[in-house]
Amino acid sequence: MTRLFLTTALVAGMALPALAAKPAEGEKLAENQSYTFWLLDAIKTADPQKNTDVEGSDIIRQLFEGLLNEDEKGAPVPGVASSFDLSEDKRTYTFHLRPEAKWSNGDPVTAHDFVYAWRRLADPATASEYAWFMELMNVENATAVVKGEKQPEELGVKAVDDHTLEVRLTTPTPYFPKMVTHASTFPVNQKVIEAEGDNWTEAGKLVGNGAYVLKSHDLGVQISMDKNPEYWDADNVIMEHIKGLTVNDNNVALTRYQAGELDRVQIPAGQYPRLEKEFPDQAVSIPYSCTYAYLFNVSDKGPEALKDVRVRKALSYAMQRDVVVNQILQGGQKPAYNWTHWAIEGFQMPEIDYASWSQAERLEKAKALLAEAGYGPDKPLKLTLQYNTDENHKKIAVAAQQFYKQIGVELTLNNVEWKVHTDRMQSQDFEMARYAWCADYNEASTFLDYFRSTGMNYGKYSNPEFDKLMDESKTSDDPNEQYTAAEKILAEDMPLVPIYQYAKVDMIRDDIKGLPTENVMNDWYAKDIYRIQK
Repeated sequence: MTRLFLTTALVAGMALPALAAKPAEGEKLAENQSYTFWLLDAIKTADPQKNTDVEGSDIIRQLFEGLLNEDEKGAPVPGVASSFDLSEDKRTYTFHLRPEAKWSNGDPVTAHDFVYAWRRLADPATASEYAWFMELMNVENATAVVKGEKQPEELGVKAVDDHTLEVRLTTPTPYFPKMVTHASTFPVNQKVIEAEGDNWTEAGKLVGNGAYVLKSHDLGVQISMDKNPEYWDADNVIMEHIKGLTVNDNNVALTRYQAGELDRVQIPAGQYPRLEKEFPDQAVSIPYSCTYAYLFNVSDKGPEALKDVRVRKALSYAMQRDVVVNQILQGGQKPAYNWTHWAIEGFQMPEIDYASWSQAERLEKAKALLAEAGYGPDKPLKLTLQYNTDENHKKIAVAAQQFYKQIGVELTLNNVEWKVHTDRMQSQDFEMARYAWCADYNEASTFLDYFRSTGMNYGKYSNPEFDKLMDESKTSDDPNEQYTAAEKILAEDMPLVPIYQYAKVDMIRDDIKGLPTENVMNDWYAKDIYRIQK
């Protein structure tokens, strides 16, 4: 076994202490150590194994802690695990858990808690949409457990003792340590879940092992958390209180930021250039590993027209990405012609043919493809685009309506709330749907595995050759070869309209320090932030 201590580069050496916030020399802490951030939508759940949302993960990351955390650049650093061993065949990870880790009720956090959580994630009885993540991690027997062919107890994870967790993989997975920073892998307290049932995540009942405890949660209004005195590194946590405020209108949220009610908020579309000039110490735009797209429903429940690849290509070609990025958003986003975000570590951007065409060429080709598919003035293509409530989504949808009108497509817009939107996508109750995928870990497979036949894949796209490439990538010496080929298949099959790749465009109070600006995942930990005197 090779002992790996957790440093930024994950190389052998002394284990770095996983200290929380550390003010820079000369900084004086403010008396008020509270942080209030913006949430666009209501948090559907604080259950690590049932959450599917980015904002839900942001909350869970404060209430729970996994084996590893991320540093300011996104590299794995100690969490509940202080170090791990890797077997010579690189298929067995042995994590050494710190004995001082506790649940918020004072119980010790043990390897058994991780075993319970991981089995729970894979167990079909949990009905987790993220059960597939255990398969992506290549945990032994994960696929059979997820399919119900083997019992959860046969999953390749076991507690050697209270402070030693062994994970067996089916194949070497170099990015595996990055994957255990994902919220779905966080431990949960079996005793509490069994006692409280579905209500265990309510304030007053939830028991976590993170740096904060849940104080109150008014669904769709606010969620409030206080510093957890039982957290193993509580002495180094400076921020005492954190609160998320749900504001469905981004412009209203910005107004509340300007009124002092929020410490961080997304900048509405088109306003970054002005705000960056007026508030250079508060307006930020940094790469963010998410891709914005319109998904096609190609399942049996989807419209017949979208089963024709010529129609799907026409709709993608007619999307005027430069207009979206340069005239609507104006925040440092980049046009997207592929699925994987350009800033993902190690990713080699493939050459996608239509990316090099002029927009006039794309429009001409789109019209020709629609005509080939049998659509025209006498038989216009009619589709409905569903999107969740947000002013930015609305602006892009209205623009798309005009883009598609130029090629003879009649697009009806259907705005629904977030929960309705996700429920309908999950049940394939849509034609086209606004969607965004944010990386679960900093490696290209987190994007491409989405479109596996067995992936989350709300549109139910399926291509055996694509699946085969992604299978091969798991054991490839250079998986970028498979990733490039997979991206080209997506560009040929077009199960989506990639529109733009994100930047994180925010207003952040200049007295708030410790938020990451070099982590493309943009995962943040309130334990690492603090407020200084101004």
